[in-house]
Amino acid sequence: MYDAPDMTTTTGARIDDVRRLMGVMTGDEKHGPAATSTLDVLWVLYDQVMRIDPANPDDPDRDRFFLSKGHGPMAYYATLAATGFVDESWLADWGRFDSPLGHHPDRTLVPGVEISSGSLGHGLPLAVGAALGLRAVGRDARVFVLVGDAELDEGSNQEAIELAGFLGLSRLTMVVVDNASASYRDRGHLARRLVREGWRTETVDGRDHGQLRQALSARSDRPSAVVAEVEEKWS
Repeated sequence: MYDAPDMTTTTGARIDDVRRLMGVMTGDEKHGPAATSTLDVLWVLYDQVMRIDPANPDDPDRDRFFLSKGHGPMAYYATLAATGFVDESWLADWGRFDSPLGHHPDRTLVPGVEISSGSLGHGLPLAVGAALGLRAVGRDARVFVLVGDAELDEGSNQEAIELAGFLGLSRLTMVVVDNASASYRDRGHLARRLVREGWRTETVDGRDHGQLRQALSARSDRPSAVVAEVEEKWS
């Protein structure tokens, strides 16, 4: 496991700070469940797992995080603010025409954002390409990508899943936030599907920080998937 920087020690931030910062952003209540479902995964990744430095967001040896589930990015922006990538003052004006914080993240405007996202089905293929590129140049960085369970209905994701398993992309970790909103709402279906394609797969409670940290920090000689189960979207 990497000796990831202790962002809590550096910033003094806590998960409660992220929840408070999320509350500053209003006006997109439609995507509230999409945001809140990712909150704990994002915090554990940024606070306890990833090798990142807000003072040097373009470090070539940094771990990469791709938010494929780019609609409803309030938890993402709050996490970036809590860990020092963006100024908290940006949050109140989010979504305005002159704000860098749009309803979909823009990598050209927001420090620490690796991909512009929102249209589903693109994050995992991009993460596969990034993992391949880093392996080709001999970098040890890991690539994390967060997707939703319904997003895996997209055919582009199936192709990326097959390719990553075939190539043994061991530096790639996909986090699937499973709120039972996919076409086939069967708990356990996603994990079985990924195992068949050659992925190391673990299912955890998506609100349990200890389980998330252990699963996200684990290493393998295969691509890894962490299925983080949260409350059902339509419950």
